[in-house]
Amino acid sequence: MLVSVSRSPSLPAVLPGLFLCAAVTLMAQLLERLQLVIFGAHWIESLVLAILIGIAVRSSVRLPQSFTPGIHFAAKTLLEIAVVLLGASLSTAAIRQAGLPLVGGIAVLVALSLAGSFLLGRLLGLSTGLATLVACGNSICGNSAIAAAAPVIGAKPDDVAASIAFTALLGVGAVLALPLLHLFLGLSAVQYGVFAGLTAYAVPQVLAATASAGAVSTQVGTLVKLIRVMMLGPVILVLGALHGRRAGGSAVNLRHLLPWFILGFAAMATLRSFDAIPAPLLTGMSAVSAAFTVTAMAALGLSVDVRSVAHTGGRVLAAAVLSLLALAALGLCLMGLLNIG
Repeated sequence: MLVSVSRSPSLPAVLPGLFLCAAVTLMAQLLERLQLVIFGAHWIESLVLAILIGIAVRSSVRLPQSFTPGIHFAAKTLLEIAVVLLGASLSTAAIRQAGLPLVGGIAVLVALSLAGSFLLGRLLGLSTGLATLVACGNSICGNSAIAAAAPVIGAKPDDVAASIAFTALLGVGAVLALPLLHLFLGLSAVQYGVFAGLTAYAVPQVLAATASAGAVSTQVGTLVKLIRVMMLGPVILVLGALHGRRAGGSAVNLRHLLPWFILGFAAMATLRSFDAIPAPLLTGMSAVSAAFTVTAMAALGLSVDVRSVAHTGGRVLAAAVLSLLALAALGLCLMGLLNIG
């Protein structure tokens, strides 16, 4: 069910959830350091550990409602601030040779993924609304795309809940699987960043999936993912034109077309390219971005209850899984066509 929030929650309201996210973050960082002590290396990054610990907590304990505002604040606001700050560390040299062809390729990939995912959903017996939500979630940016599309197409609350449940679960699965694919496919740092940006559902998942591959993969993956997110605007406009005047659809919300953190990310990257950010400030911005990102991972995990899967149909899972596999295949084809090395 979608909840419309008219104003930001007060500080006392977000503190319980923030403290819980901070506790999960601290536990993840301690486990990462424990790996270093025992094995001499950390095989699982703190970002992924934060997600897994958060899921374990949410799925085994019934959290009081008082934790919800803080968890949502960490998953959304802290993450958006982290993404803006990440723009200050962006190196565009890695993808400069792809340039506009990469942007055009991402647009084509999103269009093909939307059409293919929708058709798969309909072939598996999903309703038009549910198939549309699954297609938007898989092809663009997970729950954010579902939340943006749902009111525009007049989606039923049950359809929204089902699509979000499986998108969240599969998104976490992708975070765990992508590093393995990196090793299996032998991708370079740039290739892996592009692949992760093309296939992961959300920005935090790209950050978590690319953490072990180094800064270049993270920067490239984030940029590719943000380009993908920008495709949400045209998609919502098209859905609004098709559904806005029927089936209970509502007018397009312009706030979904270009989120503020994308503008902030672009502004920071521009400032960095002109050396307008002092070097000492860059170190602090990087540290804050990393800390906020891990905390957002904890919040992401605390938002996923695997028990909710039992209440939704297998056809939704099949549609989501097949759509994700098709998106991964399209991503590899795009990299091959653009000769990204």
